[in-house]
Amino acid sequence: MNPVPRLVIAGTHSGCGKTTIASGIMAALTNRGLKVQPFKVGPDFIDPSHHTRICGRISWNLDPFMMGEEGCIDTFIRATEGADIAVVEGVMGMYDGVDGSDMASTAHVARILKAPVILVVDAKGMSRSVHALIEGYRRYDPTLLFSGVILNRIGSPRHRSMIEPSLTIPSFGYIPRKEDLAVESRHLGLKMAHESANMGEFGKIIEENCNIDAILGASHKAPLLKDSTNPIENKKPVHTKIGVALDEAFCFYYQDNLDKLKRQGAELVFFSPLSGSLPEVDAVYLGGGYPELHLPALETSRCRQDLKKAVDSGMPVYGECGGLMYLTEEIGSDKTYRMCGILPACAEMTSRIQALGYVKGETVASHSFVPYGQTITGHEFHYSQLHPSCDARYALRLSRGKGIDGGKDGLISGNALGCYTHTYFTPSFAQSLIQSAFQFSQQ
Repeated sequence: MNPVPRLVIAGTHSGCGKTTIASGIMAALTNRGLKVQPFKVGPDFIDPSHHTRICGRISWNLDPFMMGEEGCIDTFIRATEGADIAVVEGVMGMYDGVDGSDMASTAHVARILKAPVILVVDAKGMSRSVHALIEGYRRYDPTLLFSGVILNRIGSPRHRSMIEPSLTIPSFGYIPRKEDLAVESRHLGLKMAHESANMGEFGKIIEENCNIDAILGASHKAPLLKDSTNPIENKKPVHTKIGVALDEAFCFYYQDNLDKLKRQGAELVFFSPLSGSLPEVDAVYLGGGYPELHLPALETSRCRQDLKKAVDSGMPVYGECGGLMYLTEEIGSDKTYRMCGILPACAEMTSRIQALGYVKGETVASHSFVPYGQTITGHEFHYSQLHPSCDARYALRLSRGKGIDGGKDGLISGNALGCYTHTYFTPSFAQSLIQSAFQFSQQ
């Protein structure tokens, strides 16, 4: 079965209004009764949380650097089952990829999906110059299905009248300047969807200022999409329970990671380290998020002692970024707070960003639950640093990225592993975690 009609919402640059307009289009289409499947280009966790809240369907990441091109197609096809339309929000400027290349750019993903592109153009401070900008983006890669533009931050009817007559490409809308609908941000980006509902409100602005029927028509011009040739994991599923931390402190997960665990037999048990105890599970997955905003609650919660006892008994525990910090001895912010005491390090919040970008490496320690010599890809973005003990052991050596200490990542203790890298799971990585959980359950 071929995927649903689809659109990529690209931008001229970061800050042009791409996120609010893409979210507004999702909201407007959802309000029409359509089942909208959202996606986000790149490794972002925050924008997808807004997509999910708006559409009522989980937003998936599409990232060729981490997933490969066939992986993007496979994820797209699986996620769009039962949907009426797919809307893909781009990343940065349309042609901005890894290290100035095309890799993992919005244009790259649009070509992979053979998806029509609508370009969001920030028209503030421009009139006739807008046309030169649009023509440059349209002609730069003639292989793209360039459907048209949405002009954002139009200052007045006169401003629009200075632009509209000379357009040589369809315009799907003219969005007036609306500073009051901005979503508040913090150091890792916008606030999460559970903290702000403003994105959904932008649907009204899209309805009033865009041609929704024309946008729908553009989505139906997408050609047939060849299915991925990647084989589905065909190993016999191993049934086990994996606890997944999910609350205001731990909320950064690639949906593909959770899906891989479920497809291979894991029952995911969601719990909150902020309150209550650790559920009866065979392994634990601690994602990233904002533990630094909830340090008093994390220190007093029973869960941190439960996790320490579980690791001491041999349970496999995997933590990423915020999850890594939670597994350490303590986190220092305005004051110092005790954490799980599992990994031999202390974490410290800083005022400056410590690492940002894609990560690639391989496992160099076979005594953790991840096999030796496995390739790892992912992303890192944090405002904290770790101070490991002098005899700290690491499971990962990075060929790209900073990690915990100069290219070393994956701090290990017993059967616990903590990384600054937000890892995109390979099937074998998921299998290794599940197998380790199963072995623990048989003790």
